[in-house]
Amino acid sequence: MSNNIEEAKKIIEEVLSVYPEKTRKKREKHLNVFEEGKPDCGVKSNIKTVPGVMTIRGCAYAGSKGVVWGPIKDMIHISHGPVGCGQYSWAARRNYYIGTTGVDSFVTMQFTSDFQEKDIVFGGDKKLEKIIDEIEVLFPLNNGITIQSECPIGLIGDDIEAVSKKKSKEHNGKTIVPVRCEGFRGVSQSLGHHIANDTIRDWVFDKKTGKPIETTPYDVAIIGDYNIGGDAWSSRILLEEMGLRVVAQWSGDGSIEELINTPKVKLNVLHCYRSMNYISRHMEEKYGIPWVEYNFFGPSKIAESLRKIAAFFDDTIKENAEKVIAKYEALTKATIEKYKPRLADKTVMLFVGGLRPRHVIGAYEDLGMNVIGTGYEFGHNDDYQRTTHYVKDGTIIYDDVTGYEFEKFVEALKPDLVASGIKEKYVFQKMGYPFRQMHSWDYSGPYHGYDGFTIFARDMDMAINNPVWQMAKAPF
Repeated sequence: MSNNIEEAKKIIEEVLSVYPEKTRKKREKHLNVFEEGKPDCGVKSNIKTVPGVMTIRGCAYAGSKGVVWGPIKDMIHISHGPVGCGQYSWAARRNYYIGTTGVDSFVTMQFTSDFQEKDIVFGGDKKLEKIIDEIEVLFPLNNGITIQSECPIGLIGDDIEAVSKKKSKEHNGKTIVPVRCEGFRGVSQSLGHHIANDTIRDWVFDKKTGKPIETTPYDVAIIGDYNIGGDAWSSRILLEEMGLRVVAQWSGDGSIEELINTPKVKLNVLHCYRSMNYISRHMEEKYGIPWVEYNFFGPSKIAESLRKIAAFFDDTIKENAEKVIAKYEALTKATIEKYKPRLADKTVMLFVGGLRPRHVIGAYEDLGMNVIGTGYEFGHNDDYQRTTHYVKDGTIIYDDVTGYEFEKFVEALKPDLVASGIKEKYVFQKMGYPFRQMHSWDYSGPYHGYDGFTIFARDMDMAINNPVWQMAKAPF
């Protein structure tokens, strides 16, 4: 066992030592040091958070409304319950879209049933019916409605399915989808992803016909890209340059029509495995559509992914993939020559949701940087198995890390950059550590694709080499 692994394990032991015995036994299962040759990262995951510790997870409602359904631009998504959840989720992610807000696109608008005490006592079904009727009058160009249920809906037993069916008939067969994503379901937002995928399967596929489209042998769908800062557009450019036709985007800048047409494609290209593997597997089983994961963070992974996608098609597409890779060689070389000397050997600690704790590692390595710690907010065991292909021997792995643990790991490892979410951003900046917000790119982006890699490199340089860190000292 290397000294690095031994030292990392000692750090974990020291962090755990402050906990009561019962908590320590639970949390030690979620912390480990990766050793090369092991089949996974050796941590437990997708388990209920220990009560009393500060968790960074979200809930099932967040997974459905904030991730899967919310970015569908031409549908209206009702936050059904008290106003707080809708207010918190209002335009929280930078899901870019093309359209006129309030006319044919509604992503950055918030619709809520604003439950009051009387609604809890007497039920909210009638109120929900009225809201749907009002939406049809005020926003006649919407192409569908989803009902994103908050905790009280499940607790009081409202029948949102019956309301959906009734109102769909009254409004000429309009797509109205009830989503049982009450926040108390499951252990994190991950179950919300699964529930939302299942409602697409049950309330959209085979229920709606949509407009007929002429299919081609090169039709694909981008699955699990939420167009943060324009990411899906960057990915789409590369796919189209290699001769593929993108029929649908899920769900950034996506529409209900695109969901309906997805079962006609020849291949689903899956970006966020955690949030959309369920519907990808369903389409493979029911419609025979294969799916492939891809990673468009950094030139090494982009080239690898383009070749992997091209392998599903003919020689023309394979040749085009090589042409696309060659086309951007000059840009890639210029970016690396400019930023690698400024970033080489800098260390990074990651803690994000979805796929980023593994997918962005290659982009950092393309710049000569080293990821020394990583973990998922709501990952499952198969996420950690996939992570073994990205991390190096001695990397500290932390699942559902608590606020205390994360701070102590950073203090011990002293990374040059912490890359995590908005909840952690100001904590670490006040500690004197450069930080990048890796849920929504700190209001920058896109980070996908070759152009995105240049923006990524610039932003990491801007964070780490900002002279302010030499001028400011944390009070402790």
